[in-house]
Amino acid sequence: MLAEKQRVKQTGPVQGERPGHKEMLNYGLGFFGVILTWTLVGTFLTFYYTDVAGISAGVVGTLMLVARLFDGVTDIAMGTVVDRTKSKHGKARPWILWMGIPLGVVTLLLFTVPDIGDGGKIAYAYVTYILLILVYTAMSIPYKTLLGYMTQEPQGRSVLNIYTGIFTMLATLVITILAQPVASAIGGKTGWTVVAGISGATIIVTSYLAFRSTKERVAPSTAAQKDSVELTVGIKSLFMNKYWLIMTLYCVITYTLNALVTGAGLYYTTYILGNAAYFSIASLLLFVPSMVGFFFAAKLTNNFGKRNIALVVSIIGIFGPIIKLIDPSSLPIFLTGTVIQGFGLVPTIMFIYAMINDTAEYGEWKFGFRTQGLVNSAASFGMKVGAGLGGALIGWLLAFGGYVGAAAEQSASATTMILVLNIYLPLGLAVCQAILMWMYKLDKQYPQILKELRERKMR
Repeated sequence: MLAEKQRVKQTGPVQGERPGHKEMLNYGLGFFGVILTWTLVGTFLTFYYTDVAGISAGVVGTLMLVARLFDGVTDIAMGTVVDRTKSKHGKARPWILWMGIPLGVVTLLLFTVPDIGDGGKIAYAYVTYILLILVYTAMSIPYKTLLGYMTQEPQGRSVLNIYTGIFTMLATLVITILAQPVASAIGGKTGWTVVAGISGATIIVTSYLAFRSTKERVAPSTAAQKDSVELTVGIKSLFMNKYWLIMTLYCVITYTLNALVTGAGLYYTTYILGNAAYFSIASLLLFVPSMVGFFFAAKLTNNFGKRNIALVVSIIGIFGPIIKLIDPSSLPIFLTGTVIQGFGLVPTIMFIYAMINDTAEYGEWKFGFRTQGLVNSAASFGMKVGAGLGGALIGWLLAFGGYVGAAAEQSASATTMILVLNIYLPLGLAVCQAILMWMYKLDKQYPQILKELRERKMR
């Protein structure tokens, strides 16, 4: 009996312990700050560069892709750093404390492009965007990884992801609904600088609150595991982890889709519907399915599982772009299609981080070691590539169509490209999204995997 107690003690905090609601609330609040920057950059930076700072669409498209590919490389590196971090605060938590102020400052700098000529503007954009990537990665990878360290209990992890989803949605709504009207009311470049400054200040506060209020509970996978699994071994195990591969490809597809829906949406409302103010309305309606879903998410997840719910809503989301095709210039039809399309966002907001962290348990069960940070960073690489690809497609296709920034009217070819970015490409990506979710079947195996992992730790 004494030996059994000693073995339990050696494993550290109870692996199945669930965080309290206050801790989950503060973790979600920290995510609110992180997502503010992600949404501000993903939704408005392309428009800011082309129509406010005066940088050509083609140059912006290339910048988006190059920077995001670099971003993906830093993700892998940061995941390894997190796995090897040793501090009294744990592996992931200290980075949330260290990176709050730098991320807030760089967010402000990003939307402060000076009038220093075309070459100077491009150079400034590259430098500040890459700087943002470095700091954002050092914040976001540990933050996503922290979810896996806070609990291993399946329902607790799902509920924790719901908290992050609520604050993700709130942050996205705040930016997409208020940023453009506030920036326009203030006017010019100053308006966007003020919006970025408010976002940066929020990040500093929420990251500190999250650091102070959270706890890492999940101990290393086995008594024999070292903190420094070789990078090559870790990466090889990832590519042999079929569920991680599915989720990473899902991230690429989903974040490309999200970048198109949000980043190209302002061009659509401005030049197809004739009023930029409609973008705020569409942004709100896009999240209606997620807002409704939060009231039932915990119960539905417990009864049907994350994957089954994600699959159903992904299939529903396919019909959004199809509805928009009925009459692309009709505001009621566009808004109706937007609501239906919003079902495709539900998995991203409510389940994606929990599902990614679940693949870490599968990898540990299959290969005998745990690389929580690497799993999250590599999946985040998929998100960054998707977001970069979406941003690049916006810039390149607009340039291909002859788009002229801030022009009163656009050519027929530019208008066609705006339709492609907002309807045709999203339709194809939504189909791919549903297929990948159908292929993901880890939920059925997860309880048995978790049971066997706990038995290993008790030996």
